Amino acid sequence: MRVPLSWLREYVDLPATETGRDVQAKLISAGLEVETVEHLGADLKGPLVVGQVLTIEELEGFKKPIRFCTVDVGRANGTGEPQEIVCGARNFSVGDKVVVVLPGATLPGGFSISARKTYGKVSHGMICSSDELGMGDDGSHGIIVLPPETEVGKDAVELLELVDEVLDIAVTANRGDCLSIRGVARETAIAYGLPLRDPALLDVPGPNAFGYPVKVSDPAGCDRFTARTVTGLSPEARSPIWLQRRLQKVGMRPISLAVDVTNYVMMELGQPLHAYDRHQVQGAIGVRRAQEGEKIVTLDGVERKLHAEDLVITDDRGPIGLAGVMGGADTEIADHDPSEEGAGATTDVIIEAAHFDQVSVARTARRHKLSSEASRRFERGVDPQAAAAAAQRTVDLLVLLAGGTAEAGVTEVVAPGAPHTVTMAADHPDKVAGVTYGRETVVRRLQEVGCDVYGQDELIVTVPSWRPDLTDPNDLAEEVIRLEGYENLPSTLPRPPAGRGLTARQRLHRRIGRALAGAGYVEALNYPFVSEQVFDQLGLEADDPARRVVKLVNPLSDEEPALRTSLLPGLLAALRRNDGRGSHDLALFETGLVFQPRDAARVAANLPVDRRPSPDDIAALNAALPDQPRHVAVVLAGAREQAGWWGKGRPADWADAVEAARTVAREAGAGLGIRKGQYGPWHPGRCAELTVTVDGAERVVGHAGELHPRVLKTLGLPARSCAMELDLDVLERVGDTVPQAPSISTFPVATQDVALVVDAYVPAADVEAALREGAGELLESIRLFDVYENAEQLGEGRKSLAYALRFRANDRTLTVDEASAAREAAVALATDRTGAVLRG
Repeated sequence: MRVPLSWLREYVDLPATETGRDVQAKLISAGLEVETVEHLGADLKGPLVVGQVLTIEELEGFKKPIRFCTVDVGRANGTGEPQEIVCGARNFSVGDKVVVVLPGATLPGGFSISARKTYGKVSHGMICSSDELGMGDDGSHGIIVLPPETEVGKDAVELLELVDEVLDIAVTANRGDCLSIRGVARETAIAYGLPLRDPALLDVPGPNAFGYPVKVSDPAGCDRFTARTVTGLSPEARSPIWLQRRLQKVGMRPISLAVDVTNYVMMELGQPLHAYDRHQVQGAIGVRRAQEGEKIVTLDGVERKLHAEDLVITDDRGPIGLAGVMGGADTEIADHDPSEEGAGATTDVIIEAAHFDQVSVARTARRHKLSSEASRRFERGVDPQAAAAAAQRTVDLLVLLAGGTAEAGVTEVVAPGAPHTVTMAADHPDKVAGVTYGRETVVRRLQEVGCDVYGQDELIVTVPSWRPDLTDPNDLAEEVIRLEGYENLPSTLPRPPAGRGLTARQRLHRRIGRALAGAGYVEALNYPFVSEQVFDQLGLEADDPARRVVKLVNPLSDEEPALRTSLLPGLLAALRRNDGRGSHDLALFETGLVFQPRDAARVAANLPVDRRPSPDDIAALNAALPDQPRHVAVVLAGAREQAGWWGKGRPADWADAVEAARTVAREAGAGLGIRKGQYGPWHPGRCAELTVTVDGAERVVGHAGELHPRVLKTLGLPARSCAMELDLDVLERVGDTVPQAPSISTFPVATQDVALVVDAYVPAADVEAALREGAGELLESIRLFDVYENAEQLGEGRKSLAYALRFRANDRTLTVDEASAAREAAVALATDRTGAVLRG
């Protein structure tokens, strides 16, 4: 809502020294969000005067029409002689009054005016359009042509009200009253402690039997309908400059007098109005729900098919307007066309001021994708008591500005209703804010808002008609608190109970994040929404459990309506996005929840808001939610180690993804099994299946390795990209997070190396497991340090695995024979299980 400060001052006697910034600070303190203060004409410098065109000479030989004009500007140029000006506009004639800027002036944007030669003539100034003066669109698309009675030589800055301050207020959905100058003026008056001159306080005649006939068939959709008639409007009447300028300042374009007046009153009082050409309305005006399939052509020229829930205005022919949204073209106000000597211009109008159900208007506007200034106000709540005053204000302006005659008939259809009252304890705002305001302050602030307050310890509050958002005691408490000043509320930090910190699960997640960050990974946080097509892109089987998703009823994007069952889609999208922007060496990780639907769907119960839910309530709510295990995932691409003076570097490969899984398992204190596997997006020959032992049974908790080339091509990822994903909840369940102090032995270690030749398909992990079991309790550690393949030396389909074995006893120094015996036992078991033979 744009609010000119000059218009605001009409209703509140602000101190002359108060600027827009001062008013902004006061309104923000009162709870209104004033985003900006626009200084109109701040860089405008005169002389800018009214001139009369004396002569026009058409200049020939140029690509576009050019006119050489002489303009009478009175004594404004210091000589009284006509001013010679070159102009390209064509919408003015000899004798017209125009706005002239003289040499030495500066227009908005820092555009300085001086005498200069152009098109073979010297132009001493410029004839101005509204855009050049920063006035906005006036509909003329050319030079400003002023009314004939405007005085020549008059200061145009003052005439056109070019210097002003405009407050731009972001009105929240519950404060429809502030979508009007009246509402903002009320808030300003309260903030400054000044009286308000309410523009809605008018003498309004009562309804009678002579008004235009109106029938409301749906009182729930329209609880108030006021109709007034004005006849004898002058076809030549135009909106005065002050009215046009106020509309432009609030962001509206002047159209015609009747339309401008209804828009002006809407911005002033907050009550949307509509003017019908009386000669185009056939029969009585009605308000009803549309019939399915009915059609209407709205003022924007679009034919719309109506829905049965749409509230419409009708006459004997059918719908003539969408109630609260936009009128119909059939009864549009026709403007005067000078070339047709006034033929077809509207001279008699019916003024509609009604109050429509805000939910009905909102749904109609969204259904037809037709937002208007009227619908914006009705959606947020309009003062129903202002309808009669708004109609009277419109009638008064039309009579004053267009020479019309107000007919004596007044139609007012009102559905029965009573003011809304709220019962509230006098100390309720004190309890909400934690501040002692006292009864007198509470009553005074509520009365300033417009409430009628009765009672002592228990207050009976009658809410004003312009504040439909005040429905319960907390709303009233908020009014008291905001007017007393949010900044005056004390800051009190909560006192947490002693002895509580992070849970074991939270500490584990933080340790894993730090460990991966220490390994060179960067955390990426992604939205949990995915499309179901991504599972096809990842190459999952049709019956894969990951394809069972939880779908959102109202997703943020129709393209991603499901919750993720894996972290990989989001991470791979982040990898693709960063690679496309030039970051090719990437290592990303994420920990987060995935969502798995339960077999039996349940409906969550509504929890109470007046007390803490019981454990049974919370358990029932959790049972209705999908399973939400926490996963960890990494993706890698490009170089894992950069090249430099220290060496050539190396690219990321499947082993790095497996090592990331080991890093996570070490932090969780879980023993991780690694074996060859095949699943979904991973390369079938470079995929590791990650397992743990749960309750004595082996369970697959994730996969790691290089992604399949087909998946990389489909998703547009770098070649040889790798990934890993693990179920953190299972690791936490089987892990031992109790810190284990390292044991330091006083006895030396005995090292034995062994190289075994096995078939190429035998996993190194199987050979390692056999060596570990065969070596017995003396084995301290085992490490694979070399893999060698050579068909000439080892034979076709064979490979050599070299291991370093460390032996140590806790109570003695091992002899060579003891270490050798343990080594031989390990080799013997590996030979028996895997067919390994000693190399050489």
